[in-house]
Amino acid sequence: MSKLQDMRKSRGMSQSQLAELSEISIRMIQYYEQGVRDINKAQGITLRKLANVLACAMEDLMED
Repeated sequence: MSKLQDMRKSRGMSQSQLAELSEISIRMIQYYEQGVRDINKAQGITLRKLANVLACAMEDLMED
């Protein structure tokens, strides 16, 4: 499970809820969670939007 998926689920959010609140497409959220796209290479604004909605630091979403 990706850190993004773990964080989202721990907050009781669906992918569609996260997409709507963060203004990031649900497709990109799916790609990041499935590892199709590398979240470590995401634009800063994307990470900031996700982190703001999930109430975490941008670094918390980065994969090791």
